[in-house]
Amino acid sequence: MSQHTAVTPDLSGGDSRGVIRIASVAALGGLLFGYDSAVINGAVSAIGEVWHIGAGALGFAVAAALIGAAIGAMTAGRVADRVGRLMVMKIAALLFILSAIGCVLAPETTAGLVIFIVFRIIGGAGVGFASVIAPAYIAEVSPPQIRGRLGSLQQLAIVTGIFLSLLVDALLVHATSTGQPDGMLWFGLEAWRWMFLVLAVPAIIYGALAFTIPESPRYLVAAHRIPEARKVLTLLLGEKNLEITINRIQGSLAGETKPSWRDLKNSRTGKIYPIVWIGLIASMLQQFVGINVIFYYSNTLWMAVGFNTSSAFTISVITSIVNIATTIVAILLVDRIGRKLLLMIGSVGMTISLAVLAVCFGTASMVPDATGQLAPVLHGASGPIALVAANVFVIAFGMSWGPVIWVLLGEMFPNRIRGAALSLAAAGQWVANWIVTVTFPGLKDISLGLAYGIYTGFALISLLFVAKFLTETKGRTLEDMDDALGEDRPAASDVAQAS
Repeated sequence: MSQHTAVTPDLSGGDSRGVIRIASVAALGGLLFGYDSAVINGAVSAIGEVWHIGAGALGFAVAAALIGAAIGAMTAGRVADRVGRLMVMKIAALLFILSAIGCVLAPETTAGLVIFIVFRIIGGAGVGFASVIAPAYIAEVSPPQIRGRLGSLQQLAIVTGIFLSLLVDALLVHATSTGQPDGMLWFGLEAWRWMFLVLAVPAIIYGALAFTIPESPRYLVAAHRIPEARKVLTLLLGEKNLEITINRIQGSLAGETKPSWRDLKNSRTGKIYPIVWIGLIASMLQQFVGINVIFYYSNTLWMAVGFNTSSAFTISVITSIVNIATTIVAILLVDRIGRKLLLMIGSVGMTISLAVLAVCFGTASMVPDATGQLAPVLHGASGPIALVAANVFVIAFGMSWGPVIWVLLGEMFPNRIRGAALSLAAAGQWVANWIVTVTFPGLKDISLGLAYGIYTGFALISLLFVAKFLTETKGRTLEDMDDALGEDRPAASDVAQAS
């Protein structure tokens, strides 16, 4: 164990309400993240009609934001290490605003489609920035004893953003005379354009509130702005053992060069640290269990159970509300029972519920739908069982892998590599999201039972992975995470003396 971890300072005190407010502002990026990710669902049909494009081009337009998200996530951590966490929040807000305006103004020409895709990629970059900076900042400003609950605010904001997106889409379509996304509304804009424009409102609020919260004390110490760091730490944690805390942060950041991607490798062996691989795999497993299939393609499931299109949309909204409720459960539990146990409970629930879905759809009858294509239809008890299983899956994910992974990604990496490692893990998550999104239609055409069987396999892998590789982080300070590198870092006293 490295020398600087010998003393654990008392971090009680400080302004707890202030910390909650600060974390809530940072988590607003998650709301934009959720809204921007889901808003495309209500506009898909209108986009296809406006630009007269086929399934391939439409699929690319829909997935364009995921490309931007991966790019944004890969760069966000490094940008945050150079210009600060708050500046990245402001950049993310600007990207969301630009995306909203650009999508609204894209003309109905071939060039307009290109413009639309470009601005969707820009919005995706904002999503990528928000997905990295919110968990990192919240972890860096939160006392250990409530860090899990505050980190879970990111996922609560994401699922709330998804719900608001579905709600706004439904209200806007209902406000048109035709009841369709391409129906005209105010100022001569179609409903689908208003869906994107609404995003600008929370984006402006997020950007404005970013001017009201302090910079991360870990970044301030790294930037040698010690007086400012001391002031922020006093606000967050109180004055007790303040200098010990600052010295420990300095010790964890000690090095002769500025943080870079090279820090992800062990300087002695040249290999990437195991903790980086663990974070990347855990992040990708969050998507490989197929959660976005429930939100992006849920109508297929509900219609197979026997609901019509209108009822299927209503159930999708209800499912998003269930996701919010279960995320609140995770917030209440994560600092009590810990991250690892919560993830394992969730993995068990996901494995069982997905296995039930795989069996139900694997044995379903295939009947031609209105377009002549074969679609699964569940008879007898299979329908209600699948309906329950799908919601159990959402509950199991929402109380565990949804919020807890964001908590872990914000806190599991040592200070010096947090920006780069979190960027890599978040980018991996967006790549996994893209893979699941683009492969599900093909898997569905082969067999929904096969699709859910694959997700069942990943859910089981997630259980085994957590049991073997993840270390509990509940109650530990961020400086304790240096032990994950397996290297001795300079002692706090040595850093203080050298400086």
